[in-house]
Amino acid sequence: MSLQSWDDRGVPELTARVVRASFPNGTLAIRVRDALGPVFTDEMFARAFPAGGRPAASPGALALVSVLQYAEGLSDRQAAEQVRARMDWKYLLGLELDDAGFDFTVLSDFRARLIKHGIEEQVLDAILDHCSQHGLLRAGGRQRTDSTHVLAAVRTLNRMEFVGETLRAVLEALAAAAPAWLTPLIDAGWADRYGARIDSYRFPKGDDVRARWAEQVGRDGYLILDAIAADEAPRWLRQIPAVQVLALAWEQQYHRDGREVRWREGKDLPPSRDRLSSPYDTDACYGLKRGKGWCGYKVHLSETCEPDAPHLITNVATTDATVTDTEMTAAIHQGLAARQMLPSQHVVDGGYITAAHVVTARDDHHVDLLGPVGLDTHQGERLPQSAFHVDWQTKTVTCPQSKTSISWSTQRKTSGTELARVHFAAADCTGCPARAACTTAAADSKWGRSLTLLPAAQQQVLDTRRREQATTAWQQSYDIRAGVEATISQITRRTGIRRTRYTGKDKTHLGHLLAATAVNIIRIDAWLTDTPIGRTRTSHLAQLDLAA
Repeated sequence: MSLQSWDDRGVPELTARVVRASFPNGTLAIRVRDALGPVFTDEMFARAFPAGGRPAASPGALALVSVLQYAEGLSDRQAAEQVRARMDWKYLLGLELDDAGFDFTVLSDFRARLIKHGIEEQVLDAILDHCSQHGLLRAGGRQRTDSTHVLAAVRTLNRMEFVGETLRAVLEALAAAAPAWLTPLIDAGWADRYGARIDSYRFPKGDDVRARWAEQVGRDGYLILDAIAADEAPRWLRQIPAVQVLALAWEQQYHRDGREVRWREGKDLPPSRDRLSSPYDTDACYGLKRGKGWCGYKVHLSETCEPDAPHLITNVATTDATVTDTEMTAAIHQGLAARQMLPSQHVVDGGYITAAHVVTARDDHHVDLLGPVGLDTHQGERLPQSAFHVDWQTKTVTCPQSKTSISWSTQRKTSGTELARVHFAAADCTGCPARAACTTAAADSKWGRSLTLLPAAQQQVLDTRRREQATTAWQQSYDIRAGVEATISQITRRTGIRRTRYTGKDKTHLGHLLAATAVNIIRIDAWLTDTPIGRTRTSHLAQLDLAA
């Protein structure tokens, strides 16, 4: 049976007999085939492949090979060789032992087709559907989510390296596509400046000299852009991707006033989310979290965490590095809802949770979003807001000294969140015995103590959660969140997603889906073979400390 006609007719008799004799204890591929069958079918990906024309390799088989590729950390070429050489892979794919497989370039074409037709999620959906059918996965229960950083498949460049490398990329593209057009525009000095990869150690020393170098790069870039924009230039030059990147990069990095080109100051640059970080991956952004900076992406992983079932990844979300966790909470719930895999309780860390998220998850998805909210902290010894009684009907607040607020105004944050700003009279606070412990307002201020309140539903949830998370019972229920760190460790170590294999967010996201599916298969195999979950790694020094 060839890959061109792959289906679920079962494993050929000779293949099954030889593999059983060679691997009496089985392998991952053998056990997955026995437990779940062929997993993927050609019909799942039919939209990406025309019905007529020359026969192609089976989409279902290619999907399975792509997942195994991540499970074993293989390149495209190595994966194609495994199909030809590995008997257990032939068993999983249902191939004859003498099947010649396919050329490795078919795998990249398969990934491109999935992205082009928007069906990359089918890879993860298929394994989740199989698990549901076999009783290994069910909706409801508890799930947990966390994120980790992903490095782009390009160098991290400082600003000077970026502009130099961007111009070099354009010159390389033009030298290959239109050498006769480019040659009259440049001289030997250009080859000296841009002939080799741009590295900061080659830059001239001194801030002034480097600034002049950067401005020289700016003038050279505008010379190329002006020549391409001229009427006599071939119009197709403007469609070269590197040229379009150059135009955008120069708009972000330089000021141009007539013939004068000036290097933008740092405060005059676009925000990182809107600024190119590499000429070779325009989706990658420079992100910063807890003092850690990187150029690339973030991946958000959600997994089940019930003790009586394997812990399976149910949702994968990929963003650029500048997107915060709190921006992804709603999107993650929507992704889980689309798969009909919403949990009854979703455990997250403080980065994913606000009062608004708790209310929205509860009202829109019937999900209890469990995570720590910000504490009610104030400067000095000020009384917390929880010490005040809020009457939402009359829009008044009463302080612990039984004084009532005199002002309630509705405002909006820049993010659109509605707020209520409440003020007490200065006269009520001036002679109050609790003033020193309540407010830092100046004696001659127009107002006394002030409070900022969220909308009623959100404020009530916030106050309730703040009380709950101080209890031992809440902290014990929240302990389960820590397990998602092990998932991030496993997927980064086993599948290598710490650095993406591809350029562009779409390709990177597909890689994350394949990696998540690979981890799911590994975990299903571990569950079926009663393999215990690995223990948290502890250094010898820490063990000595614990023993003491």
